[in-house]
Amino acid sequence: MAKISKNKAAARAAFDGKTNLTVEDAVALVKANVKAKFDETVEIAMNLGVDPRHADQMVRGVVTLPNGTGKHVRVAVFARGPKADEAKAAGAEIVGAEDLLETIQSGKIEFDRCIATPDMMPLVGRLGKILGPRNLMPNPKVGTVTMDVKAAVEAAKGGEVQFKAEKAGVVHAGVGKASFDAEKLAQNIRAFVDAVTRAKPSGAKGTYVKKVSISSTMGPGVSLDLSSTAAQ
Repeated sequence: MAKISKNKAAARAAFDGKTNLTVEDAVALVKANVKAKFDETVEIAMNLGVDPRHADQMVRGVVTLPNGTGKHVRVAVFARGPKADEAKAAGAEIVGAEDLLETIQSGKIEFDRCIATPDMMPLVGRLGKILGPRNLMPNPKVGTVTMDVKAAVEAAKGGEVQFKAEKAGVVHAGVGKASFDAEKLAQNIRAFVDAVTRAKPSGAKGTYVKKVSISSTMGPGVSLDLSSTAAQ
């Protein structure tokens, strides 16, 4: 049996028996039990009453967190000519066309968000099996297939978070860093929950949001009182 570290054991003890906390109490608990030497991400997981295998139950969208994510987002852009120049000027780390295609096909994926102009999609479409499973495939529904490359790059770097339901109907994302003020984390959590709630698909039946929990990268999770997640 693997040995549990003192920090992990202490965190488990601190979280034991604590469920359905208000957003503020949950954030305080998570922040108080961060022990890692790096600035841990505060992560949210939402269990939804949907089956994403059905098209009318897929949950997908994007939200701009009011206080950003605290993460440096590396952006790749498929574009040519003036649009490529626009992407570079906006701060995109990687910009290209066929050369970027070959780089990705070789297995080198050094970016967190992929954006493309509409004319590049026939090229990008060849990467579906590589980018799709990583939730990196450009999609007009979340604003990553666009002619407004500048705005898309700036949004990606300014706190915009994409979300998509996984097979089990779970949506998860990072909503800030443990070093954030508690109030800023609470605002980000409520903004994320609100965005996912508003993205309720037409085919969803019964209870849509079943459970919401938060945790730090290395810490245990704690469930939230759903009534406390409403925007204030």
